[in-house]
Amino acid sequence: MTTLFLLLQAFDQPDAANHPDLYVWTDTCNVYVLRDGDSALLIDLGDGSVLDRLPDLGVKKVDWVLFTQHHREHTQGAPKLKGARVGVPEAERELFENPAKFRRMNVKLSDQFTIHGTSYVRPPIRPIPVDRAFKRMDVFTWKGREIWCVDTRGASPGGMSYLLKEKGRWLAFSGNVMIEGQRLRNWYDAEWDYGFGAGLFGLTNAAGQLQGYDPAWLLPSHGSSIPTPAKALAAYQAKLRTFEKLLLRGYDVHTVSGSWQDKVSRPSEVPHVWRVSKHLYKLRGPNFYPNFYLIVADSGRGLAFDCGLLDEKTFGETLNLMKERLGLKAIDAAVISHMHGDHFLNAPWLRETWGTKIWAIDRMGPVCEFPERFDYCAPIQAYGHKGITSVKFDRLFRDGETFEWEGYKFQIDWMPGQTEFALAMQGMIDGRKVVFTGDNIFGDPDDPTHTGHEAMVAHNSAVLEEGYIYGAEYLSKIKPDIICGGHSYVMDNPAAFIERYRTWAYAMRDMFKEVLADYPYDFDPFWVRAEPYRVKVKRGETVDVDVHIRNFRTRAQKHRIEVHGLPSEPAVLEGELPAETRRPSKIRVRGDGDPGVKIVAFDVTMDGRRYGELFDLIVEITP
Repeated sequence: MTTLFLLLQAFDQPDAANHPDLYVWTDTCNVYVLRDGDSALLIDLGDGSVLDRLPDLGVKKVDWVLFTQHHREHTQGAPKLKGARVGVPEAERELFENPAKFRRMNVKLSDQFTIHGTSYVRPPIRPIPVDRAFKRMDVFTWKGREIWCVDTRGASPGGMSYLLKEKGRWLAFSGNVMIEGQRLRNWYDAEWDYGFGAGLFGLTNAAGQLQGYDPAWLLPSHGSSIPTPAKALAAYQAKLRTFEKLLLRGYDVHTVSGSWQDKVSRPSEVPHVWRVSKHLYKLRGPNFYPNFYLIVADSGRGLAFDCGLLDEKTFGETLNLMKERLGLKAIDAAVISHMHGDHFLNAPWLRETWGTKIWAIDRMGPVCEFPERFDYCAPIQAYGHKGITSVKFDRLFRDGETFEWEGYKFQIDWMPGQTEFALAMQGMIDGRKVVFTGDNIFGDPDDPTHTGHEAMVAHNSAVLEEGYIYGAEYLSKIKPDIICGGHSYVMDNPAAFIERYRTWAYAMRDMFKEVLADYPYDFDPFWVRAEPYRVKVKRGETVDVDVHIRNFRTRAQKHRIEVHGLPSEPAVLEGELPAETRRPSKIRVRGDGDPGVKIVAFDVTMDGRRYGELFDLIVEITP
């Protein structure tokens, strides 16, 4: 933010007549100022520029800063604080005081505040000392004012609202629970799990809590202040409940799914190997959902699709029985459906023991061979399987490329849905058109309530138009007789099911547009991203990183991105992107400071709108 802009900017007052000592300053977020004489209490801090302008209000001293959440755009000005005490939600205290803990060089599925390894929190780039951590129903007193601390997690895993009663009505400093227009600030902050809606349920409860206070003003961290918001909060909850019905999986899960996962296949001569058709096999058992299909040609040679979640001792014994009883002689190749590790954990073993080649589509190559360079869900190294951290493919197909094998002709197509980095394999097997789809569609074609989608997770790189919508249109176009989905799901005669799936995909996109102010920017956690995302650099040396910037709009887009946390050349990326393009810009980061993991943040301004430090890069400085 330029000095000139700071000089022109002024404080606003939501309600000067009734609350003359309440002011708001806006930079990377709204910063609320409660004035008492020459002292002040702040709600959130933004980039800290408010501190230079408080003398305009006659304020000489900031006693406290109360943060509604840990997000960097709320906290990035903390290094400028001098003498003020800091209060935070207890559930997020460690995010303030030990932020590097939540940026790992080697991820695991179980890492705290992650979705199968990808982080959904945005901690500050440097620790922020905390003077008081508020429990979910604490009371805090300042200058005779009693402030109620209310747990309103949802847009943040420990988000908190601060309620102050003045003149018989409540002022609700509400963080990111709701912004004007009954909308959510962004989706990816509320996405805490793999499509089960924990953050969404939190948001709905938070809105209900605030509605119950019938506040005079809702004072959100972004956008305009909202007078008498109770009706808006009620409407917002109704909108979120509609959203919930679309978001959650479009088939029964953790209930009776095992009973109808496959109505087609029947047991073969080998225990727990089931025959889908004469030449097509899969594994099946109770509460057993591995990723492995095998086409066995008349010659005895095999072609696998996916290879994961298998006990290799039992897997080896099963394949040997298939040799003995079904005439299996070799497994020439395994085609991998998508980049999630559970679909190819056992592929290296198959390559080592059977000489099997591993195939995929071209866009899967980098994310599977170098998963540490990205920040997507469920990379193979997160599973901790035998120390496997990556897989290199023997062959990468182009979209639409065909191959012939043992008298069969197959086509490899890009089929996104659950994730961008995915494929489908289609071909005729035993007189029926079969398509192998990975995890994009599950369910019972005969159940009219099933819409078929698997987890709707933005952190998979899953913008709807190049995800489920594209995948649904693909299936609608090729009209398969049978779908072989991931985890042993086989779906027969799926035409009506595909149409329900397609209808859902468009409805889900439209619902995101209704819930978010600016889809897909407020949906996509990767419209600015670093590649590699994790880098190591020796102390005092430099490392090159590409910062990828995306323009979703149908017009040119201007951007300014400041690099914070470590010295960078250039320190600012500034430019314009043509419509509907993405482009990398190179920066060179220097490893200054003590050894250890550092967070480098990108402070983004796009088309004049200041977003703050939304995106980051992890740098490990080594001795």
